Amino acid sequence: MLLKKEVLRFWRVAFQTIAAPVLTAVLYLLIFGHVLSDRVQVYPGVSYVAFLVPGLVMMSMLQNAFANSASSLVQSKIMGNLVFTLLTPLSAWQWFVAYVGAALARGLLVGLGVYVITLFYAPPQAAAPWWILAFALLGAGLMGVLGLLAGLWADKFDQMAVFQNFIVMPMTFLAGVFYSIHSLPSVWQTLSHLNPFFYMIDGFRYGFFGVSDVSPWLSLAIAGGAFVAVSALTLRLLQTGYKLRN
Repeated sequence: MLLKKEVLRFWRVAFQTIAAPVLTAVLYLLIFGHVLSDRVQVYPGVSYVAFLVPGLVMMSMLQNAFANSASSLVQSKIMGNLVFTLLTPLSAWQWFVAYVGAALARGLLVGLGVYVITLFYAPPQAAAPWWILAFALLGAGLMGVLGLLAGLWADKFDQMAVFQNFIVMPMTFLAGVFYSIHSLPSVWQTLSHLNPFFYMIDGFRYGFFGVSDVSPWLSLAIAGGAFVAVSALTLRLLQTGYKLRN
């Protein structure tokens, strides 16, 4: 029931939670694609517009999965209706599945919407569909957990905005959405390899073109390890009632 409540929460305002992010991603595609399409070719035989599509799809999934779980929990804290959920016999695992499951659903819906619209600008490609599915689920799931963690920590929207604007947004934009890290100076390439978001986007892009900046297995291992670590921390905080019961 909590999962259903969380899904209905964003679905009832789908114009804002689904359509608006899709429009934002399409605007990125139109602007960057128009300016750089004739000047940049990252992979042989792959146009710059086609290169942009996987990055924009994954970026949209990551940002919206995070926003869904984080905003829901913070809003419940501020409005004071969190107490009614605390009165239920839900376990920490059930809280986790409900919030992360809804974030996953929103992230995938936004990603699918972006991909469908971009079909008008670039032909569909899927060199390794299972890699696409694996990184889509893992990326949206990780950000859903990270959003839940941020929601537990934050007591008001200003604190959540700090987390989103100074951690999630920069790490997403610096993860190779608009470029290959091989085009960067060596120092920035090294820093990019420390960014877990890079591995999610690079692995996801591998599923489309069959080429990537690093091995998809390495990307899967790092993204999967990050998911397990953040999930373990979040579950522990849920079990102790961190900033929920006091």
